[in-house]
Formats: sequence, structure tokens, C-alpha cells
Amino acid sequence: MNFERNEDGTVLKLTLDKKLTAVTAEQLERDLEKNLSGVRDLTVDMAKLAYISSAGLRVLLKAQKYVNQNGTMKVINAVPEVMKIFETTGFDQILNVSR
Repeated sequence: MNFERNEDGTVLKLTLDKKLTAVTAEQLERDLEKNLSGVRDLTVDMAKLAYISSAGLRVLLKAQKYVNQNGTMKVINAVPEVMKIFETTGFDQILNVSR
């Protein structure tokens, strides 16, 4: 998985690419742990993400819990395959997810 990070003050946009698996979720989690301090608006763009594992869902949930202390997080452009995973797991009810 590749991800692109665009940061502007307290606004962070992550664009995820390919697959968010257990291995790549670990990489994303480490990056977020270093870079979420001070973020009040986190957007995760999944237009190019084809798959998300349970480990990836856990990283998103952890990020949301952190950001929600002082701001908001949203997941945008979830492709149908990824949206189905969110719906099957109930994460579409936990996270702010849109297609």
C-alpha cells in the first residue's frame, strides 16, 4: 500500500492506494502516531483503495478516537468493495464513511 499525506496546519488528508492489509496497516499506524498531534480535521480518501483488512479497520478506529477528542475524521470515496467491508463489519455506523 502507498499513501500520500497532505497537511495544512490542523488539517490532514490521507490518500490510500491499493490494499490496506495487516502489514501495511502497521506502517500506517506508525505514521499516524507520529503525525496526528494537533490534527483537528482528518480526511481519509479511499478512491484508490481496493481492500481493507480488519487490521486496517482497527487503525482507522484508533485514529478516529484520537482525532475526535478535538476534531473530526471522515472517510471519503470508499469504492464499492471497501464500502461492502465497512457495511458487513458495521464500521459504516461507527465511522463517518461516504462513497
